[in-house]
Amino acid sequence: MPFASAKDGTSIFFKDWGSGQPVVFSHGWPLTADAWDPQLKLMADNGFRAIAHDRRGGGRSGQSWEGNNLDTYADDLAAVIEELDLHDVILVGHSTGGGEVTRYIGRHGSSRVAKAVLVGAIPPLMLKTDANPEGLPIEVFDEIRAGVATDRSQYYKDLSAPFYGANRDDSTVTQGTRDEFWLWGMTVGIKGAYDCIKAFSETDLTEDLKKIDVPTLIVHGDDDQIVPIVASGDKSSKLVKDAVYKVYSGAPHGLAMVPKYAEKFDTDLLEFARG
Repeated sequence: MPFASAKDGTSIFFKDWGSGQPVVFSHGWPLTADAWDPQLKLMADNGFRAIAHDRRGGGRSGQSWEGNNLDTYADDLAAVIEELDLHDVILVGHSTGGGEVTRYIGRHGSSRVAKAVLVGAIPPLMLKTDANPEGLPIEVFDEIRAGVATDRSQYYKDLSAPFYGANRDDSTVTQGTRDEFWLWGMTVGIKGAYDCIKAFSETDLTEDLKKIDVPTLIVHGDDDQIVPIVASGDKSSKLVKDAVYKVYSGAPHGLAMVPKYAEKFDTDLLEFARG
């Protein structure tokens, strides 16, 4: 299997499909690169080179004890980009992956980047503070930690409902979609999953957003029960210069994986990539 070697020697698995301008996808927590498979196929079918990696700690990547933080995740993304010597890259990040993409540009610059897409992304800051009253209180993230630490299998089964909006009366989300979420989550080691909660909730990406100097598409569902739009998409769209901001009415956090919204997202992604 193809791997890139991170700075600390951790193996980072990636899939690499098709040929053309590279589109590199970063996935959300607690998932793997497989969550992006429909979009990887979409882009490869339409003349792009589609690449996605498993974040360290889960899937087919190494499960390091240290390094489960946004700086290292960004460096791991850089390792994949540099291993494949990619240029003119379109970066696409969902949720924590959106934080990874943002920190990558903030930390490594945009010399290899053509465009960026942030989907239900965590920036600028999920945690509620005096300066960020729209965020979620620390108790919310403590509950996530407790769920992962005590019975993460059941916790992931339960979390799949708000993640995909399956707890809404008009939901068409299938059990199969929820089962996928559980399956991917269970491939992530408990250490990496647990540490990542602090990474995605307490990392302030405000200054990184301000450094994004490439065309950027920001997509967020206004019924996102995981990453509230008022603390994320609404704010990020004002911090990224000339960002295109699209709010999907009624869409949940995992909108790219729910057929009801995925068709619109796929159309918007392909149009933005070609534009």
